[in-house]
Amino acid sequence: MASLTATAIVCAVRAHGEHGAILRALTEEAGLVGGYVRGGRSTRLRPILIPGNLVAIELRARTEEQLASATAELLASRAPLLAEPLAAAAIDWVTSLTAATLPESQPYPALYAALSAVLDAIGAASAARQWAAALARYELLLLAELGFGLNLEECVVTSSTNELAFVSPKSGGAVSLAAAAGYEERLFRLPGFLPGHDANPAMDDVIDGLIITGHFLDRDVLDGRNRDLLTARERLVDRLKRAVA
Repeated sequence: MASLTATAIVCAVRAHGEHGAILRALTEEAGLVGGYVRGGRSTRLRPILIPGNLVAIELRARTEEQLASATAELLASRAPLLAEPLAAAAIDWVTSLTAATLPESQPYPALYAALSAVLDAIGAASAARQWAAALARYELLLLAELGFGLNLEECVVTSSTNELAFVSPKSGGAVSLAAAAGYEERLFRLPGFLPGHDANPAMDDVIDGLIITGHFLDRDVLDGRNRDLLTARERLVDRLKRAVA
């Protein structure tokens, strides 16, 4: 990618030098891209380079290996959502997760669409339950896109598709009610919304879904690394649990 013009979701911004910033953003066709924004820490550009914002970016580099120079124009701001602590924590987590886990310059159009949907849901939903379910589905999709998909369509023990009630923390496969007998405490409870069977889940079900995706993100994608990122997610889930109480 010597040059690129695209619509992108800002995922991470890091200070570089006295006035500049390194931008990482997700595009639909080019995937996660990065570039140096001159003056990125200025009062004019700071409101634009906020994770979650939708921007028009232009990247230019002399070679494929060189960090591109970048410009960004605001298309849609999600900065007002940052005044709400729960929404701010969700935006911080989902954009940071994306920036930390996706390889650069590989297209993930499904993830781009899903991330857009999560951010739109956070802005439009009247209750955290509505966007938290979308967040759990995004995490499930990210696992699948990175090669760690869960099999929630049939029992990992019997291959039955009936009464799927649990998820194995080892295999990532669904377990039927009959096959789980006597082992329930060692398994995750499978909420119906995660495999797509419940469009309006209760908050308790959403929390169960986030526990499942969090376990596999930690084990398979983050591999216990990036403790700060995992801690941020733990705080988010704790806040959602308090919203249930």
